[in-house]
Amino acid sequence: MKKQITLIVGMMLAIMQAMAQPVEMATSLRSEGKIYIVIAVMLIIFVGVATYLFTLDRRVAKLEKRK
Repeated sequence: MKKQITLIVGMMLAIMQAMAQPVEMATSLRSEGKIYIVIAVMLIIFVGVATYLFTLDRRVAKLEKRK
């Protein structure tokens, strides 16, 4: 248990350190206004995957009810 907590805390510290450094690509995308296009594409992909998983779950539940 102690190893797991140490691992989680270490990973969180590494992530926080990585996020503190400015990313050059994101800075240039933000300055040119293209970051909104990237966010929109990511949002469309996320909504598509979430919709697919929701419909798949409904189909599986329907099949389970039949049996």
